[in-house]
Amino acid sequence: MTSTANPALRARRLVLHLVCIAVGAVIVVPVLFGVLGGFKDNGQLSTNPLGLPDPWAPSNYTDILASEVFWRQLGNSVLIAVTGTFIMVAAAAMAAFVFARFAFRGRELLFTLFGVGLMFPFAVAILPLFVLLRGLGLLDNPLGVILPQAAFGLPITVIILRQFFRTIPGEVEEAAILDGCSPFGFFWRILLPMARPALATVSVLALVTSWNNFMLPLVVFTDQSWWTLPVGVQAFQGQYSDDTARVLAYVVLSMVPALGFYAVAERQLISGLSGSVKG
Repeated sequence: MTSTANPALRARRLVLHLVCIAVGAVIVVPVLFGVLGGFKDNGQLSTNPLGLPDPWAPSNYTDILASEVFWRQLGNSVLIAVTGTFIMVAAAAMAAFVFARFAFRGRELLFTLFGVGLMFPFAVAILPLFVLLRGLGLLDNPLGVILPQAAFGLPITVIILRQFFRTIPGEVEEAAILDGCSPFGFFWRILLPMARPALATVSVLALVTSWNNFMLPLVVFTDQSWWTLPVGVQAFQGQYSDDTARVLAYVVLSMVPALGFYAVAERQLISGLSGSVKG
């Protein structure tokens, strides 16, 4: 049986590796095409789209990096992503703490509402959200993007953090209370430090989601000085529609901060997700 099982196991592993390679190629090849395309001119893109640049044309990247507009849009994206993530994670952590550590009537019903929020598509709410933001005077205001993004990110964040908080043994909380620690003190001094992997996970997810958000900034900001990078990419593409190489360079540069942050926080992201699944 061992001789027949080993070939079957090797075959399954081979298939798994081939699938992983295929999925990786689907992701990496377009990114590599964009990076190399930014170092070409339009003539090279039309005659040699898949080859290496010959000669290399770094001016596409350097001209964008020397542009004040690009750095302003980058700063807007950083401001909105970081502020929205902080608000969302802070609110979700407190809500998840209540759902995980306190028993009260209607707790599961209220928690189910957060699960229902996962099935509510953002695009459906864009019109009433626009009317609400206009009534509150939050158009052309970064809070008009920050607050809705934080609200729509709450469901998945609360679900992940609640599962992680429930894995903390009750004996830890009892010992803290016996030492004179209040519930908020336990949450602030003990629970949050122990939940760093989960907090890092939801922070990475929120940052990347905010960075890639296109529809909400497009609707909220009519003032170009508040445009974020996704909106700036669309405007840049419209302005330089005939210069594909320059557009590719702009798209690549707009992806670099999010990819860099994700690469740095990858270990925390994986450990946090695995911890929430185990819980």
